[in-house]
Amino acid sequence: MPRSVNHVASRNRRRKIMKMAKGYFGARSKVYTVAKNAVEKGLQYAFRDRRNKKRAFRRLWITRINAAARLNGTTYSKLMHELSQKDVQLNRKVLADMAMNHPETFKAIVDSTK
Repeated sequence: MPRSVNHVASRNRRRKIMKMAKGYFGARSKVYTVAKNAVEKGLQYAFRDRRNKKRAFRRLWITRINAAARLNGTTYSKLMHELSQKDVQLNRKVLADMAMNHPETFKAIVDSTK
């Protein structure tokens, strides 16, 4: 009896990896074993950085709010404390957007906390 190998499944598995490696440099996009390693590492970075992106944006928003708050005579820490005391339900993303694009509105919010 001839040896039975499941070519359909194994070929599809390899094709999927090679498709994911499209655009990689050199052997990383041509040789299956090298491409497999590159794709696995890329997926690890993607998983990690989906979480890191959230941290990076939060840091950016805080920096922008702090800069705008200091222009209006207070600090980020004091502003956030006062907003929580006044029970203002604006998150950092919205506050940072206001600080960048609508400084007069941000100033009104800062003045309302004093």
